[in-house]
Amino acid sequence: MTRIRRGYIARRRRTKIRLFASSFRGAHSRLTRTITQQKIRALVSAHRDRDRQKRTFRRLWITRINAVIREKGVFYSYSRLIHDLYKSRVLLNRKILAQIAILNKKSLYMISNEIIKNKISRF
Repeated sequence: MTRIRRGYIARRRRTKIRLFASSFRGAHSRLTRTITQQKIRALVSAHRDRDRQKRTFRRLWITRINAVIREKGVFYSYSRLIHDLYKSRVLLNRKILAQIAILNKKSLYMISNEIIKNKISRF
C-alpha cells in the first residue's frame, strides 16, 4: 500500500487559525497548540465582554441622567424621574435620555417639569 501525503488539509486548518492569531504576541501567534488555546480564550472573553459592555454603558447613562437631574434641584432624583416616566407612559429609554441630558439640558428639564405637572394635576 502506498503512502498518502495528507499535509494540505492540516496546513489549511492551521493557516486559518494562524490568520486569526496573527496579531497575538510571541508563541501565541506561532505555535499551533498555543494558538488554539488563545483563540478559545479570546472568543470567550469577547462573548463575556459583550454583555459587560451593555452593563457599563447602562451605568454610564444612568449616571449622566442623574447628574443633570440633580443639578436642577435636590428634590428630584433619577429613580423618581424614571418612575414618573413609566407612570406617564413616556417611551424614552436611558440612552436617549442621556443624550438629551448632555446635548440639551433644557429639554430634559421641560420633560421632567411636564411629568411633575401631570403628576400634580392627577391628584
